[in-house]
Amino acid sequence: MPENKFFPPEGLRSSSPFSLAELRTAMEQGDILESTALRCDAAHTLHFSLSGIAGVMPRQEAVAPWISGADRDIAVLSRVGKPTCFTVQSVEADEKGAPLVRLSRRAAQEKIMDHFLTSLTPGDLLAGRVTRLEPFGAFVDIGCGVVAMLPIEHISVSRISHPKDRFLPGQKILTAVRAFDREQRRVTLTHRELLGSWMENASRFQPGETVRGIVRTVKEYGSFIELAPNLSGLADTKENFVPGDCVSVYIKSIRPERMKVKLQVIEKLPPLAEPEPLRYQITDGHLSHWVYSPPNYEKPPVETVFQEE
Repeated sequence: MPENKFFPPEGLRSSSPFSLAELRTAMEQGDILESTALRCDAAHTLHFSLSGIAGVMPRQEAVAPWISGADRDIAVLSRVGKPTCFTVQSVEADEKGAPLVRLSRRAAQEKIMDHFLTSLTPGDLLAGRVTRLEPFGAFVDIGCGVVAMLPIEHISVSRISHPKDRFLPGQKILTAVRAFDREQRRVTLTHRELLGSWMENASRFQPGETVRGIVRTVKEYGSFIELAPNLSGLADTKENFVPGDCVSVYIKSIRPERMKVKLQVIEKLPPLAEPEPLRYQITDGHLSHWVYSPPNYEKPPVETVFQEE
């Protein structure tokens, strides 16, 4: 199971109706709950309805800048309409005597960060939810809105021009911890190791088959075409292709000792209606050493060693 199974990303926590007794119990036990922020008032206080019970989250309880780095107003305003984790700080009565529950997302994030500081190590698997895509990588919620960075070069072995070529905002993914700067409270992720080795991916294909592929890189000597996120082959022709084009390709040869797949383009295809689901080869446990290249590879192994820096 992923290391953050008890602290899932916002939007992935199972929800159930709230009762006043359950909210009081959650306050006493420090449980982390989740609900959708309905509005943000002029004082930047977030308002919730917890099964009809009013909940409020003041601005200072909505963000933990020393964890997420976010301290601008937009960090609070952008919570409206989104699932938001919190702990219950108090259960009171408003001026009309109705129950009023005070909430803190900051406290929930501090709780999960305390857990990470004592238990998280490179190679640990984490469930994540993509929150934002930038040219240099993807920002991923790894629990209660705590965001980690997944650099573009660690998304897959097959090179992509932008993380949007692989992910969609809001998508649930699996990741592994590549590095953890405990002083800065900054987690860096990797993803490609979970998508399988060269042999695990190449075993899905056979010479003589014609399959769908995606053009990823066009060079003078040919085009690199992705057959799977961790497997690409080279076609001699570059035609008028651009990265992202879908094509059908004939597999001429598969050579593990050179880690090469030779392809021939048949024709250009219309784009996929939706991205193909990711196929993870590793879904639980802990990674200490991962080797991508085949055992008989002629060159030094392509590998990842997970260790504290």
